[in-house]
Amino acid sequence: MSFFDILKVQKEGLEGLASVGTIGLHMVSGPLVGVVIGYFLDRWLETSPWFKLIFLFIGIGAGFLNVYMDSKILIARMNRDRKLSRSNEAVPEEEQTSHHADPK
Repeated sequence: MSFFDILKVQKEGLEGLASVGTIGLHMVSGPLVGVVIGYFLDRWLETSPWFKLIFLFIGIGAGFLNVYMDSKILIARMNRDRKLSRSNEAVPEEEQTSHHADPK
């Protein structure tokens, strides 16, 4: 395994870790923003706890929607990478490494 193969594996691992972190951030930030907006609306309109609850559920829905959209992007990226790796396996290794024109 070459140095570049090791870097590629590390990069893929870090991308996966970033994706998981993003999903967790979506699940926390949506409801949190909803509760904060609801809190200030309840204070302003003196309607506690109604706006907090309404915006909490809106935030939960927004968090799940963001997770769903991120999952679709990740699945499409994984399918694309899988197709690329299969097409690279079909090409002989000599052709993969020759990136420059022949110096004839």
